[in-house]
Amino acid sequence: MPVRQFLLAATTILIVACVMTPASSQTLRYANQGELKSLDPYTLKETTTIAHHAHVYEGLVTRDKELKIAPALAESWEILEPTRWRFHLRKNVKFHNGDPFTADDVIFSADRVRAKGSNFLTNVPADAKFVKVDDYTVDVKLDSPNPILISQWDGWFIMDKKWCEENNSIAPTPASATTPSYASLHENGTGPFIIESHQPGVKTVFKPNPNWWGKAEHNLKEIVFTPIGSAATRVAALLSGEVDVIEPVPTQDIQRVNAGGNATVLTGPEVRTLFLGMDQVRDELLYSNVKGKNPFKDIRVREAFYRAIDVELIKNRVMRGLSTPSALMIAPQLFPLSKDFTRPKADPDAAKKLMVEAGYPDGFEVTMDCPNDRYVNDADICQAVVGMLARIGVKVTLLAQPKAQYFGKVLKPGGYQTSFYLLGWTPASMDSHNVLYDIMGCRTDPREPTRGEANLGGYCNKELDALADKILVEPDIAKRDLMIKKAFEFGIRDYGYIPLHQQALAWGVSKKVKLTQRADNQVLLYWATKQE
Repeated sequence: MPVRQFLLAATTILIVACVMTPASSQTLRYANQGELKSLDPYTLKETTTIAHHAHVYEGLVTRDKELKIAPALAESWEILEPTRWRFHLRKNVKFHNGDPFTADDVIFSADRVRAKGSNFLTNVPADAKFVKVDDYTVDVKLDSPNPILISQWDGWFIMDKKWCEENNSIAPTPASATTPSYASLHENGTGPFIIESHQPGVKTVFKPNPNWWGKAEHNLKEIVFTPIGSAATRVAALLSGEVDVIEPVPTQDIQRVNAGGNATVLTGPEVRTLFLGMDQVRDELLYSNVKGKNPFKDIRVREAFYRAIDVELIKNRVMRGLSTPSALMIAPQLFPLSKDFTRPKADPDAAKKLMVEAGYPDGFEVTMDCPNDRYVNDADICQAVVGMLARIGVKVTLLAQPKAQYFGKVLKPGGYQTSFYLLGWTPASMDSHNVLYDIMGCRTDPREPTRGEANLGGYCNKELDALADKILVEPDIAKRDLMIKKAFEFGIRDYGYIPLHQQALAWGVSKKVKLTQRADNQVLLYWATKQE
C-alpha cells in the first residue's frame, strides 16, 4: 500500500506507517518541533509539511514500502512514444466532499502547481502538456524525453478543480502570504484521512476517511498532531506519556530518553543535505555593512567561508556524532560516484589569507538566516558557523526564526530576501538532476522560470545548466553518472555552495508503540502497533 499515506514521514526516507491491531481503535499523538502552517499542498516544499499533506491528499503516483514508484490515483501508465506518456486514472474515487475525481482535476492541478505562488514549480516540468483523452485517461506530452518524469512527481498532489473554483482558491497560496486562503485553512483531498480540525500552530486532528478507495491497514480513530517547539517540553511530553511519538529528539537527550523506561529513540540515515548558501546576484547585499559591492561575488570570499567551516567539529560537538559530513550537495546513497569526492579539511589560516587577498583583511558584517525548528539542532549549527566565521574576521548576525517566518522571508516574491542562509534539501525524485536543476541551476533566464526554483542565492554556471539538461534525457546510467560527476565538479570549483552534512534522524517513540524495522536497515521505515 502507499507508504506516503501514513503519518510521520519527516522525509521520503524516514517513514512511519501506523498499522494498528484490530482489537480496538486508538489515538496516535504526535509532536514535532515545527508547525503545520498551511494546508494548501502547493505552498511549501518542506518534507514534514508534505508528509502531513500526504494523509489527506494523493498524487497520481506514490512510493511503496520499498520506496519504489507505485500507482496511486493513476492505476497504470505507459510510454506511447519517447515524448508521450498515457495515464489511466483510478475510477470511483471521490474527494472528501463527495466530488468525483476525474481527468479535469489532474489538468487543473498540473496548471495550479506551476502557477505563480507555488513552491512546487519544478515537480511538474514546464514543457509537460496535459491532454484529456477521456474522463479517466490523460496524456502527457513533452518537448523531449524525460525518463524520470514520474519520479519528479513525488509530493505533487491532486486537488479538486470544482472545490478550488468555488472557494476562490484557483491560485496557490504563497509561503510568504500574510493572509490565509481558504485552501490554506481547509482541505479536500482523496486520501485515507480527513482533517477534522486545524488550528495553525496549535493542533491538527486527522480522522480516517471512511470512503477511501484503498484498503486501510490500521485501526486508528484519530491522529492528533501538536507542534511543540521547545525541545525540553517535547521530550518531557514523551517521557510523561502525553504524546506517543516526537521528532526530533535532541541529540543531547537521546541517552536520557532511552534510559527513562517509557520510550526509546530510533535513529537512521537521512538523505537530506544541509548546506550554506550566499547571495551571488545582487550588486550590494541586503544585510551587510559592505556598501556598493557584494563580497560573495568574489570566489575568494566564497572559498574563505568554505575553508572556515569545520564540518567535523559540527559533527562531534553539535551533532554528537549523528551526522555525515558531505563533500557534495547530495547524499552518497543517491549518487554512487560520490565516493570519488573528498571534502578538504577546514583551514582557517588559508581562509584568512583569502579574505586579505579579496580586500577584506578585517572581514565584514553579514546577517545569516536560519530556521530554529526545522532540522535537528539547526540553530546550534548556525551558531557554530557564526563562531567559525568570527575566526576569519566575519561578524555574523544570526537571525534564527521558526520555519514559517524563515521560509516566508527567504521565499518572498520579487527576489529572495537573504544574504547568507542555512537550508536543507531532499531531492523529491531521489535523483541528482533535482539538485542540479532546482538548487544549482541558474535562475536568470525568464524563458526558464522553474530552473533554480530553490536557488536562493542565485549561484549560476551555464556550463552546469547545459550539462543538467543532457543528464535529464540521458538513458545510459554509467554515462549519466559521469555527467553528474562533472556537473558537481563545476559547483565545487565555483564554491557555489557550502555543503555541511546529512543528518541522522532521531524519533522518540513510546514503548506502547511496537515497531518492526525494515530488514535492510538502509532506510528508517517502521510499522507500528500501539497498545493501550
